[in-house]
Amino acid sequence: MHKLLALKKTVLIIFGVLSVLAVLSLGNLKFSFDFSQFFPEGDPDLVFYNQFIEEFGTDDNFLLIAVENDSTVFNQDFLQRFDALSKEARELPFVTESQSLTTLFYPLKTSFGYTKLPIIHLNDSTKYTSDLNKIREDNLYVNALIDEKATSLVLALETENKLDYAQSIILLTKVRALLDKHNLKNHHLLGRSYFYEAIVAMQKHEVIVSSIASILLIFIVLLLIYRRILIVLISLFSITIALLLFLGLLSILGKELNAMAAFYPILMLIVGTSDVIHIVDDYLSKLKTGLTKENALLSTLKEVGTSTLLTSVTTAIGFASLLTSKSSSISDFGMNGALGVLTAFITVIFLTSALILLPKKEQLLPKKEVSTKWPKLLSGINNFTKKRHKPILYISLIFTFVCAYGTTLIDTNYQIKESLPTNSPIATDFKFFQDSYSGFRPLEVAVMTQGTSKISDFEVIKQIELAENQLKAESPIRNIQSVSTLYKALNKAHNLNKTDYFTLPKDKKTFEIYQGDIKKMARKQYGKFVNKNETKSRIRARVLDVGTDTLNQLYKRFDNFTATRTDSSQVKFKLTGSGVLLDKNSYYIQESLITGLLAGLLMVALIMALLFKNFKLLLISLLPNLVPLLFAGALLGYLNIPLESTISVVFAIVFGIAVDDTIHFLGRYKLCRDKGLDKEAALDITFAETGRALIITTMTLFFGFLILLFSDHAPSVTIGLLVSVTLLTALVLDLLLLPVLIRSWLK
Repeated sequence: MHKLLALKKTVLIIFGVLSVLAVLSLGNLKFSFDFSQFFPEGDPDLVFYNQFIEEFGTDDNFLLIAVENDSTVFNQDFLQRFDALSKEARELPFVTESQSLTTLFYPLKTSFGYTKLPIIHLNDSTKYTSDLNKIREDNLYVNALIDEKATSLVLALETENKLDYAQSIILLTKVRALLDKHNLKNHHLLGRSYFYEAIVAMQKHEVIVSSIASILLIFIVLLLIYRRILIVLISLFSITIALLLFLGLLSILGKELNAMAAFYPILMLIVGTSDVIHIVDDYLSKLKTGLTKENALLSTLKEVGTSTLLTSVTTAIGFASLLTSKSSSISDFGMNGALGVLTAFITVIFLTSALILLPKKEQLLPKKEVSTKWPKLLSGINNFTKKRHKPILYISLIFTFVCAYGTTLIDTNYQIKESLPTNSPIATDFKFFQDSYSGFRPLEVAVMTQGTSKISDFEVIKQIELAENQLKAESPIRNIQSVSTLYKALNKAHNLNKTDYFTLPKDKKTFEIYQGDIKKMARKQYGKFVNKNETKSRIRARVLDVGTDTLNQLYKRFDNFTATRTDSSQVKFKLTGSGVLLDKNSYYIQESLITGLLAGLLMVALIMALLFKNFKLLLISLLPNLVPLLFAGALLGYLNIPLESTISVVFAIVFGIAVDDTIHFLGRYKLCRDKGLDKEAALDITFAETGRALIITTMTLFFGFLILLFSDHAPSVTIGLLVSVTLLTALVLDLLLLPVLIRSWLK
């Protein structure tokens, strides 16, 4: 016993030092957000995209600033203030180019050479009506730099590639200062920097709120269970230290918290609580039998500690199954989640065990006699499973088939807007650009010449024009630009700026004249669309957020068109860009989900086989945990919730946690059978000694994940609802189906 007391002091000192180190390291904890986190790693299209951006730059290096004016933007005072904003924005940090209708011109060919015609005559309000009519007639800038109703204008800023969080904040701060300076208060923003700022702010808010809410919930739950403030404080202190150590470990390892960060406090606190309840519950029950504190703890660690270790390992395996995801955001969450579960287990086993040895027995045990409600309830459930043997089996079978059908209804038609904080400025701004402009999603088409062909060849440009026309035929695609745009603009300039002449020149000779002019006067613009040796080009566009499945069908139509209707001996086309990669990720979600769960299922099965050494018991342990997975999928299908990367973690969470109750139940049952008890006696004791902890831990998990219903992140709300309801289903199956299967299949 002296060794145990010495070990207790050592444990407390070690955890004290680790906690101090964790607190000191929290200042280095980083939050991040980048759409590239959701790109399918290892995919050939991602390799191609990375090569593509080396020559042409990223497609998300923009910040759009839309400024509204009450009835029309064609108000001289408003236009002058907007023009001043446009010109001063060129000097902003990290900005490489600034474009707006007040700074752009129409080129016009005269007998004296090229001249410029302002798109908007700022200082001559008598021409505003004709300016607007011309803009609408051309339709070049509508939905790009001005909306159809002419109530807002857009300043399009091109920025340096891949701005980080600090750079994004600097740029946005300067932009807002300029908007205030020119009294342009009714504005909307959209772009990489703005997403970065908003999502990171949401992450920080979610982590703080979920941590506080989880701690309060755990405090209430533990107080209701044990009714001794000392036990509550010991348990809560242990769980909070586990969270602190986990966050400190992430900081030391240089891990960045992404959009999934809000789950960590809930996972650590709720899963840690589950471990605490199993340990403390058993420890207190042994104290009541008259054992000393030390003997009671050793007995608890021997009996319940093994099951708790196994449940922690299986939960960690559930999260580790996410490592098969091709999305780095999801695989990182899986790794961090597994790390967090094991951190919680180690903290509970060592720190909680050390702490509960400190007070006297009288301070831990309740003063009043234990209520008989729990034994009656658990005994009633056990008796119900005896009397309703067949109905439970039939209902379970029907429920399984209904769930299996529901999973066939799952779709992946996910929209970006679902990831934005609810009722936030960025959600409002995103909707504004979706309704009034071309949306946010960038679309790139890589154009690659074949053989000796060059992008500058007349025939190649005509092939590019064919591809552009196919894109224009798709209503969600807007604001299409390519190198052919420059040739069409010059053709228009040579024909008195008439809209009907915004076409490619009809003959090669005229085309070559324009080509010379472009390379003299528009070399910078030409370089944005064509690489140095003129073997590659790009078509740029924006796509409305109409859903992943819808866009994937659109992409298929484009691929089919270019494969059958363009001359592949001269040029080939390939869809690329960050938007395409995000949409393609939907193909991998179900594949990686199934692969990961099968791998996790196999590993859990091996652990169960080593634990129970009984094939029938192994099957019994897995069946009640597969049905909740089907139920989670069925909820997605029946509720018409699109499956996307973030929501796919539901299955790993459910699988990892749901199996815990089964292990505790069957582990206790096996211990009873090993002591020589018959089947019914073993089930009676299992219900009496384990049932209470199973119900309490599941209800804690249920309400813990329901905290996510108050999240501003829509996928988090969905995950909270699905996990809570599904874990409750898993408990019902463990308490009702498991005993029936044991009686049916085991001797």
